[in-house]
Amino acid sequence: MALRTNLASLIKAGGRWRWLPVSEYSSLPPVLNNICSRRKSTAPEKIVASVCDTKGRTPEKALDKLFSPEQQASILHVLNTASDKELEAFRLLRGRKSVNIVEHRKKFGPFQSLESLTDVSLIQYKTAVQVCNSILCPESGRKKKSQEKWLLGKFIKPGVERERIKAANSIISIVFGTRRIAWAHLDRKFKVLDWQQAECWKLTNRIYPSSVYLQEISSVISKMPQADLYILEKSGPSIHNTSLFPILLHFLIIEAMLYALLNKTFAEDGQHRVLSMNRNAVGKHFNLMIGDTRTSGRELVKQLLSDSVLKEEPRVFFPLDRVVQYRQKILKDSHHIEELYDSLLQAVAFYELALGKGSEAQE
Repeated sequence: MALRTNLASLIKAGGRWRWLPVSEYSSLPPVLNNICSRRKSTAPEKIVASVCDTKGRTPEKALDKLFSPEQQASILHVLNTASDKELEAFRLLRGRKSVNIVEHRKKFGPFQSLESLTDVSLIQYKTAVQVCNSILCPESGRKKKSQEKWLLGKFIKPGVERERIKAANSIISIVFGTRRIAWAHLDRKFKVLDWQQAECWKLTNRIYPSSVYLQEISSVISKMPQADLYILEKSGPSIHNTSLFPILLHFLIIEAMLYALLNKTFAEDGQHRVLSMNRNAVGKHFNLMIGDTRTSGRELVKQLLSDSVLKEEPRVFFPLDRVVQYRQKILKDSHHIEELYDSLLQAVAFYELALGKGSEAQE
């Protein structure tokens, strides 16, 4: 049995006060119990499902006793008037529980007491307490905002506020490989303003001097239009694979130079205009992943081009005078323009994920 030292073990022995161990479960007077015990949590008190009899059963009308008459009236009003879709906005009422509440209401009439909520299928006493608490103090808006912020932080680095993305008139999505750099310029209405690529160096087993990288990247940037935000694809081989170290270093140098050359005003206002987006997040958004491997986006891009001509409200709007040109390029150089496909898909995924449109990236 566990032992502890407390006030009850203080006795006088041999003319001196001494501490002796006393069982933790020994009985103490109520006053001493209050003095010696400590609460482990300092969190504010919440209404919890703790009203039970000696056999662990909840006494009659125990749920109603947890809430004031005004609170009961507010909860009952929601339970008796809200549709199943409206009930799903509250914690623990998603899915079948909200449907069961509406069906119970239709079959037996309006809820007359909170206790009658436990008569609904799938809702027990403890769940009923949590449901009542969530109706009184809804957190759905705060949770949604927190989830949106978490989602942005998950696939976009460094962190950027959603308001800045919504305010951006256009973005440029940049994807680079070992031989070329491609970019897609989209406005917030998903209209393609520019979409092209440039041939650069051919990676060998040696590392190019920094001056060569500067010349190549500066030449590419000079061809790009201005945009409010620049999105770089974040990818690269594992750092643990030493044989791929030259490629990894190549990607890191390009990324660093693009950050420096495109973030022209960062030193003045501290605002990031160049962001990195996870490559696999884009792949998952468009269902292009097979295990941990991302497949080509060629067919998807062809479909986006066709939809731009055939559909009244396409996912992406291409200039009509360039659709034929883009299609011919895909057919002619299908195996050499993966960066071009990826730059467009990254731009679309960025807007859709950041603005809450389309499907969301999954784990």
